[in-house]
Amino acid sequence: MAKQAFAQDVDFEPIDRLEEKVTLLVTMVSRLRADQAKAAEDNVRLTQEVASLQAQLAEARQASTEVSTLREERDVIRGRVSDMLQQLEQIAV
Repeated sequence: MAKQAFAQDVDFEPIDRLEEKVTLLVTMVSRLRADQAKAAEDNVRLTQEVASLQAQLAEARQASTEVSTLREERDVIRGRVSDMLQQLEQIAV
């Protein structure tokens, strides 16, 4: 009989609120873990993308250097051909 009287006097509302808060906390932790996993995947993907872009940039810089070298060579050849044409014109006259 004493147990029944004690059970009637106990208020379970704080325990119910605590259970709700724990449930919310577990849900939040699960969501944060999922967000962290997604962020880690994004980080790996973006790191690979950065590496790929850096490789492309290095190739572009090398191509730019080659183009500059070829343009300089073209200008030198153009100057030499121009000199030869002038010499040929002087011989023909």
